[in-house]
Amino acid sequence: MPRIRNLTIHHMADDAQLLSGGELKILCLSDQYIPFLSCTYMLERFPTVTVDDGAIRFVCNGADVMRPGIVCTDTFASNDIVCVVESRRKYLAVGISLMDSESLMAASRGATVRSIHYISDKYWESCKLL
Repeated sequence: MPRIRNLTIHHMADDAQLLSGGELKILCLSDQYIPFLSCTYMLERFPTVTVDDGAIRFVCNGADVMRPGIVCTDTFASNDIVCVVESRRKYLAVGISLMDSESLMAASRGATVRSIHYISDKYWESCKLL
């Protein structure tokens, strides 16, 4: 965690806060801390799952990441925070892995990442007003 001089807490909902300071933005959802999608230098520290172009629309609407839409992955364990990117490395969502990366690549179908924060969700839209 970088050292931040002025940290601001924005209450976005009953169970959600945005912690911001300098370039840092972290979303706190029910005591779970995840990087905010506009904070790329934090997102780069987490493993990624790359999805194909056909999955982008669904991921941007909050759908969980399904195995057929995955092109490649970094190495991660089950229940890790994972970033979902498209082929040009644009961040689309942050979620929790439902299986480890080895099992994910061996699977042929099913949900693999539970989406928590995605482009165009209520937290993304609320941050535009800050």
